[in-house]
Amino acid sequence: MPEKQSRPITMAIVAMGGEGGGVLADWSIDLAEKMGYWAQTTSVPGVAQRTGSTIYYVEFIPNDGSGREPVLSTMPTPGEVDIVLASELMEAGRAVFRGFVTPDVTTLIASTNRMYSMQEKTAMADGRVSSEEILQSCEAASKRFVGADFAKVAEECGTVISASLFGALAGSGALPWSKEEFIAAVQRGGVGVEPSLKAFERAYEIAKNPKPKSAAPVAIEIGKKPEKPKDDGLTPEQELAIINDPSSAVGPALKEHALRIAKEFPEAVRVMLVHGIKRCADYQDVKYADEYLDRLLRINSLDAERGNGTYRLLNEVARYTALWMTYEDTIRVADLKSRRRRFDRVKKEAKVKEDQITQVREFFHPGVEEITDTLPGPLGRAILKSRMTSKFIERVTKEGLRLHTTSLHGYLLLYTLARLRPLRRRSLRFSLEQSRINDWLDVIFATASEDYDLAVEVAECANVIKGYGDTHRNGLNNFNAIMREVNSLRAKKSSGAANRIADLRRAALADESGTKLRELLTTSA
Repeated sequence: MPEKQSRPITMAIVAMGGEGGGVLADWSIDLAEKMGYWAQTTSVPGVAQRTGSTIYYVEFIPNDGSGREPVLSTMPTPGEVDIVLASELMEAGRAVFRGFVTPDVTTLIASTNRMYSMQEKTAMADGRVSSEEILQSCEAASKRFVGADFAKVAEECGTVISASLFGALAGSGALPWSKEEFIAAVQRGGVGVEPSLKAFERAYEIAKNPKPKSAAPVAIEIGKKPEKPKDDGLTPEQELAIINDPSSAVGPALKEHALRIAKEFPEAVRVMLVHGIKRCADYQDVKYADEYLDRLLRINSLDAERGNGTYRLLNEVARYTALWMTYEDTIRVADLKSRRRRFDRVKKEAKVKEDQITQVREFFHPGVEEITDTLPGPLGRAILKSRMTSKFIERVTKEGLRLHTTSLHGYLLLYTLARLRPLRRRSLRFSLEQSRINDWLDVIFATASEDYDLAVEVAECANVIKGYGDTHRNGLNNFNAIMREVNSLRAKKSSGAANRIADLRRAALADESGTKLRELLTTSA
């Protein structure tokens, strides 16, 4: 008979739908009951990602043989949770933020993989929460932290993350039962036993040797965004290889461009430029990559003359010129959605088996401007000037278009639209965007000769323009408002111009409507 204890063992499992959180709770309940414990589980399902993932709460207490059922809680209480298991790093951060994890009580077991929330993905600026700060907070807030990419372990073993988290739970020693008793619980489940045990074993070994706890605690702030997180998918070794030989990172079609980068541009910007030429060529053609480099030559010369050798201005201009030159239009959207690797990714994420049929339905809601932007300039302008034609298009498209893109008809529509790429140069929006880019570069060039830091801020203001439709329209309006302020500050030769523009840029990125920007513009510089 287990030794009598005054309080139950408490455990919270936070997971998103489809990750097997319920299975993990069931295994735990089955294990506890087999070991002579009273056990209870409850769950509170979330309605959407980040507005509330499902919380499974489990309590165990030894059965003292009296026949009296204990009264167990149905929800975790901050400061009294012994074990927290999180299926993803942000979920671990949320558990810390809500007070479920405490340094004198809680063993925190978390998968360190990231699934970015809609808030992070749709933010006007870089909306990603710093993963490093979440990790440090998890270590500082918990009595013991076991963190590893348990999602990757599960994927490599052909199962879901519940199996690897259960193995990590066993390896952590947070529950008073042996590894063999954990394994028996999985076997009694009877479903996917072999891959589940494989993931269990690997996670068990990882949990036996967790990383040491960080010495300095870091307060977590959900929603805090890093200024410039580095996430280009390259290791330091890969970056060094590109710096030494840019041609090593491109295909045959861009070899000459890579050699040009090595010959004409400094090492400090070569990685950014390689990304830029690849993006421009993929978006339009090889000639477009040449145009990209041509635009940067005069900024390169000016930065060499006015800068401090870090080429900060050139790096930011290279970044945002590439992004601006590859603006989103209907041709680009159709191209990306009709690529084979996208369908492969959808199948992988949906865990589609070889003998299953996949159907993908896309929702499109093109407005008058999205349609006219793709048309030849004269025709697009004529339609925009015609109120009758514009109203007809709005009436036809107001309900949007649902397209079954895995059908022959739906796929051919996307494929045909994507093949219009050679005609993009004659489109209305192409001519408009090229003119805007050139005007922006002219302002940067003129400003850098007067105020280098202000020129860098002007370069970064291109980040305000993004997307298409209303998002693009609002961003362009915000950008133009900031550029007017730039011209005013230059005329006044204001000493705090760079800081003022930085504040305006952050305000413009705070909300799409531009409300905060307008409020800040009303204050004196």
